[in-house]
Amino acid sequence: MPDVGVVIPAAGRGRRMGGRIPKQFLMLDGVPILLRSVDVFARRRDIRQVVLVVPGAHRRRVERMLRGYRHRSKVSIVTGARVRQESVRAGIEALEAPVAIVLVHDAVRPLVRPEVVAEVIRCARRYGASLAGSPVRDTIKKEGRREFATETVPRERLWAVQTPQGFRRELLERAHRRARRDGFVGTDEASLVERLHIPVRIVRSGPENVKITVPGDLRMAVFLLKSRKR
Repeated sequence: MPDVGVVIPAAGRGRRMGGRIPKQFLMLDGVPILLRSVDVFARRRDIRQVVLVVPGAHRRRVERMLRGYRHRSKVSIVTGARVRQESVRAGIEALEAPVAIVLVHDAVRPLVRPEVVAEVIRCARRYGASLAGSPVRDTIKKEGRREFATETVPRERLWAVQTPQGFRRELLERAHRRARRDGFVGTDEASLVERLHIPVRIVRSGPENVKITVPGDLRMAVFLLKSRKR
């Protein structure tokens, strides 16, 4: 029986994209970005449930978007909070009881490879926590005062963190409870788990798992998608 659930926080407003429509609802080669992200997971046989955490003002838009979608029976919709961490928590609470492994994935990373998803799931089962990431290729500088670089940071063990991030459900729930108790807000779920002194296994992904944040990212995603088709 499939025991993997996916939470896709999509309650952000996407101001950096510059438009009136939140970026997750923009079209990528004729299909909404959010629906492309959903389809990466909903089509998999080992995925039991996909929970979309969406803005209350756009809930009907999402319901219309999913109308006629072939895997609609796997998808649940809940209303998100203003803080991403609380939106993810609401998504976890909406997962069914048989779900033992939870993936959290950015709504605006529609091009993640299936083999990366599979490896994140495998590592979450084995190690308890895992995430997709890409080795840092740029030289990293540490800023001192007034935007002057004062130090070069060794990049050999630095990774740019992506999603999906996968966890055993009980571990992720415990990490969220601890963060809420302590008033801690992390930038991702892995940062919550790290506070429990549990290491997170890194799964090598790549720059094509782009997060669509600014207009240039959308143009890059279009190029990558067309390259795949060719």
